[in-house]
Amino acid sequence: MPVRLSPRVEAQEQPPTSAKLAFLRSPQVYPEPTTAVQVVETHMSWVFLTDTRAYKMKKPVRYAFLDFSTLEARRRDSEAELRLNARLAPGVYLDVVPLVRDPGTGLRLGGEGEAVEWLVRMRRLPADCMLDGLLRRHRVGPRALRVLAGVLARFYAGAAPVILPPARYLHRVQVEIETNRRVLLDPGAGLPYGITELVCSVHQDFMRRAATLLAVRVLRGRLVEGHGDLRPEHVCMSHPPLIIDCLQFNRDLRVLDAAEDLAFLAMECELLGAPWVGEILFAGYTARTGDRPGERLIAFYKSYRAALRARLAVWHLRDHKGAEAQRWRRRARAYLGLSATYIPSFAAGAPSFLLTRKTTYSAIMSRISPNLRWPWIWR
Repeated sequence: MPVRLSPRVEAQEQPPTSAKLAFLRSPQVYPEPTTAVQVVETHMSWVFLTDTRAYKMKKPVRYAFLDFSTLEARRRDSEAELRLNARLAPGVYLDVVPLVRDPGTGLRLGGEGEAVEWLVRMRRLPADCMLDGLLRRHRVGPRALRVLAGVLARFYAGAAPVILPPARYLHRVQVEIETNRRVLLDPGAGLPYGITELVCSVHQDFMRRAATLLAVRVLRGRLVEGHGDLRPEHVCMSHPPLIIDCLQFNRDLRVLDAAEDLAFLAMECELLGAPWVGEILFAGYTARTGDRPGERLIAFYKSYRAALRARLAVWHLRDHKGAEAQRWRRRARAYLGLSATYIPSFAAGAPSFLLTRKTTYSAIMSRISPNLRWPWIWR
């Protein structure tokens, strides 16, 4: 049985994170030849890109929704990432590689020895085939999206229903909405009060008025262990399409209505100026599963997910200053504006300015900031 070290002992015996990062930046340490190593830092990991492979190392961090603070926790999560992503990205996630002590050089990637870190090794995907870039460049059409819709529909059709008491599922959604309200209305977020209050209040009202609609989804077996983070930048439009980076670190966040998973991707594509993608995704899903979620539910899920993304953008403000902080604030405003555009499709008594004029992203954003237009988010 492996010995599990306490965080204090582990921190004393392990090399510092800075030493691991410095080692992994060197092209000579990788088993495959590479001309350079590109390092990409995310909120929860570092990714080291060689010419043909990607190595992901988890950060030793702890949040309310995940705990990577120990070496054992990072090993378990790496193995979960390998297993869960095999569902929609077969052949991409290759193995989990130890970073070990080496008596001669200090550290070595792979092989026998005492592991001081764990990395997920992946096949590197072509950047020019990712869906977000293809949509921005207008280089993908309905035929390719129908193939993607088929892949996702087969995935949901084959997924075992997750049995949960409806009240538990409803409570989880309500907690997320309440957290959105607290974070988005915090003065430090710098978001306009009126539109923020509108979005949060409408979501809370929907949960009061339409709880039965969501409960029926649970009782009909529509909850599955889905992807959980289905964004265009996680979709490679290869043959067949591959979907990477599922939300592996927290099963509760990954268990959701299949329609919510799809609505998330549809919403993100709409932000990129491609609302037609959602229509194709749901047409393929319905054809395969026979499930018709309905426009009202889909609109709520899109609005709800856009508000969640606004909240995550606000959280990033804590880690950045200056121009980078402003970029995250613009992103939060963009998601908040998009969230509001869906309100007339699922909420009774929507504000008059949403109902008496064409409800578009630009119209909502003009209410948030007269000088803000959606392409600004990507600058």
